[in-house]
Amino acid sequence: MLQSKIRIKKDDKVKVIAGKDKGKIGKVLKVDRKKKQLLIEKINLMKRHTRASAKNRQGGVVEGEAPIRISNVMIMCNKCIHPTRVKMQRLEDGKKIRLCVKCGEAIDT
Repeated sequence: MLQSKIRIKKDDKVKVIAGKDKGKIGKVLKVDRKKKQLLIEKINLMKRHTRASAKNRQGGVVEGEAPIRISNVMIMCNKCIHPTRVKMQRLEDGKKIRLCVKCGEAIDT
């Protein structure tokens, strides 16, 4: 099976480019590489009705993030402050770094 390259990591700043939260910017909390989904802070909020239990003493409506597809977000560059694509470059010591396609600056977390 062909494995696609996911160049978004935890704690990256991303911008949503499609869906109900289009235009919002948030920080990546979790990356699921098999399902190609992200959990982004305060993006794609869903409400879940819960019953009282030993773990959750008080039942009610709990609001939390739901996963969003990786194809619906773009990584934000810190220097040019725009959503951008990412290219990989190998340094002399063998390390790989991610670069902004627009300005060529390294994308650090």
